[in-house]
Amino acid sequence: MIIIGKTLISDEIYTEHFVCDLKACKGACCVEGDAGAPLTREETQILEKIFPFVKPYLSDKSIREMMKEGFWEMGIDGEPVTPLVDGAQCAYVFYDEEGVARCAIEKVWEEGLIDFQKPLSCHLYPIRISQLENHDALNYHRWHICNAAVKKGRKHKVRIFRCVKDALIRKYGQDWYDELDAYINIAFEDGTSTIGQG
Repeated sequence: MIIIGKTLISDEIYTEHFVCDLKACKGACCVEGDAGAPLTREETQILEKIFPFVKPYLSDKSIREMMKEGFWEMGIDGEPVTPLVDGAQCAYVFYDEEGVARCAIEKVWEEGLIDFQKPLSCHLYPIRISQLENHDALNYHRWHICNAAVKKGRKHKVRIFRCVKDALIRKYGQDWYDELDAYINIAFEDGTSTIGQG
């Protein structure tokens, strides 16, 4: 485990490999499961503000769900999450021309219409953050639907912390990431793999 500031980083974050393979999984993480993506309180307010921009990409079913239940809901742990449609699919999903489930929020962000990329918990996946008394604990969330991502990551020698570099910087800042990167580059000779650093 690495300790940087008030973060505890599990060994798996820098020993395991991961690169999303949407051609293989078709965005399954957005349509399977029994709970929405974790949200911060600030993000719940953002979702309400950006809804008019996101709405054109949403299905009628998703729109009806949000009009009825809201732009977010309370999870079983008492924390806010994205709403689900039919108890599984994230309400913010749309399908591209290849049938891949994608995030409508991120699509609108890519078009430059909003400055919010997507919920941080989605951006960080497969890392999940748990709040401890004085620290954030960063752990690897294993899910069988991501087996193709693990295989691709191993093929290209991309460790998890590289795959989600942008999300980690978004959460903790460039200096924090540079400190993590420097430590891992000392620990692993192949820690400088260029694939997945963007």
